[in-house]
Amino acid sequence: MNDVILKILSPSIRCLIKDIDIDFSSLIEIRLRINEPLIFVFNDGEYFLCEKRNFTVNRKLAYRVNAEDIKYVIDMISDYSLYAYEDEIRQGYITIYGGHRVGLMGQAVMDNNNIKSVKHISFINIRIAHQIKGCAVKVLPYLIRDGRVLHTLIISPPGCGKTTLLRDMVRCLSDGTGYVKGMNVGVVDERSEIAACYKGVPQNDVGIRTDILDACPKAYGMLMMLRSMNPKVIAVDEIGSREDIDVISYVINCGCGIIATVHGYSIDDIRTKPVLRKLVDEKAFERYIVLGNKRGIGNIENIFDERGNDLLLQSYLAAN
Repeated sequence: MNDVILKILSPSIRCLIKDIDIDFSSLIEIRLRINEPLIFVFNDGEYFLCEKRNFTVNRKLAYRVNAEDIKYVIDMISDYSLYAYEDEIRQGYITIYGGHRVGLMGQAVMDNNNIKSVKHISFINIRIAHQIKGCAVKVLPYLIRDGRVLHTLIISPPGCGKTTLLRDMVRCLSDGTGYVKGMNVGVVDERSEIAACYKGVPQNDVGIRTDILDACPKAYGMLMMLRSMNPKVIAVDEIGSREDIDVISYVINCGCGIIATVHGYSIDDIRTKPVLRKLVDEKAFERYIVLGNKRGIGNIENIFDERGNDLLLQSYLAAN
């Protein structure tokens, strides 16, 4: 991973970090903003890269990103041809080898109220891809009933590991575990974060029975997947639009399992969103996994059934 990330950074930046022992396993993001301090974001907080070739929390000592640094990253991630990546740039990011996603912001080029492209790119966010195999094992027993995967919604604030958990759930269901036989799983990866395909090849291990529709809008992609690949389960990340909700209802009615994620803090929080409230009130989802960061990123705070029963609490009481 470190070689891939280092390769896209400018020679000036690489020179400053070459003697720093960077813990890439805890590195979350690298933020480049024109004429502003270069920021490395780790699990324990953010640090500025210092001209003295170390990290600091003193912004006055920080290395400041220049136009050459920005241009170098853009050239590296686009193979010197931004035009070839126009579709990705329109979405605001390019996925590179290893599944790392590079967010790009600048001046939007509009065409009939639609974003055609982005020019004068001056703000870059290199998001480091991490796959944590096995993180879903402890939740699987709550999601399986008579060999069937229960319709599940993962609720999580930003940055608390919902995509990481979803990815490992897909892998486990696809390969099979002690709780369930391997099954066909369809992943509609609109933001290229679950499988992190690079030129059509998944950079993350999502299992041997997983089919991926990359960079496709979720609502349209779920219908394509359902009609074409006969999945037992469809997995999607960050639902929210009315079209997403309508298609999820259709998928469920067709007898296919659904595992989805959504930004939120609790089931009550989800109920405040008119589009999602319908699915909650109709008990479309049979399991809710609530993530938080009170005890570290990716902490599973609660697992509820469709009636709101706290399954983790019931398991604890049964064990004690």
